[in-house]
Amino acid sequence: MEDSFSALSDSVISPSRSAFAVIPHDSNPLPRLPKALYVGTGGQVTLRCIDDATDVVFKNVPSGSLIHARAAYVRATGTTAADIVAHC
Repeated sequence: MEDSFSALSDSVISPSRSAFAVIPHDSNPLPRLPKALYVGTGGQVTLRCIDDATDVVFKNVPSGSLIHARAAYVRATGTTAADIVAHC
């Protein structure tokens, strides 16, 4: 398969090279650092970004939204959104 983006360097704004389903957990970090999170079913998302010492809550995230955050953790406590996919 031809990769039209193979000559581009990987950056936060370049297309994702992989994706995985996010299973929120209160203490386990995500297996890879994503560029963004896709929220399939809206709600609240509690996460911690890679450079932060505290969690942040994204409230009222609509279904089909992207959260442009490099999240190290997506917490089970406080997260009501579902069908979250990490883009790497």
